[in-house]
Amino acid sequence: MKTIIYTLVLMMGSFIYGQEHAVITVNVNNVTNDEGKIYFGLYNTKDGFLKMPFKAAGSSIKEGTASVTFEDIAPGEYAITCFHDTNGNQRMDFETNGMPKEDYGVSNNEMLMGPPTWESAKFTMTDAPLEMEIRL
Repeated sequence: MKTIIYTLVLMMGSFIYGQEHAVITVNVNNVTNDEGKIYFGLYNTKDGFLKMPFKAAGSSIKEGTASVTFEDIAPGEYAITCFHDTNGNQRMDFETNGMPKEDYGVSNNEMLMGPPTWESAKFTMTDAPLEMEIRL
């Protein structure tokens, strides 16, 4: 009996953890210069949006283009932000009035007056690979 239960537990664990998740490839093709890096944040909750990314990555810039791939992404709602870190401090810099000093972009490429919102940036991920372009 213990052998049967043990086998069933192993099979269920393999099924749950063995499922393939998709990848998201993000490209930025309009970077104004090759200085610094482009940093990307992938968010999976409205409450964490612009605060704590679910996954983060950085990319060097070559001929005005930067690209990252987020792997092992389960189906669900996500949003992506990116910014051009020209001075190498690994954070977005702002003027004293709150305006960004560095170029930035968000998934869906909707630019609002004010900071990006989860509602304008979110997209639905399925189990299929996704490739998107974000404009700065």
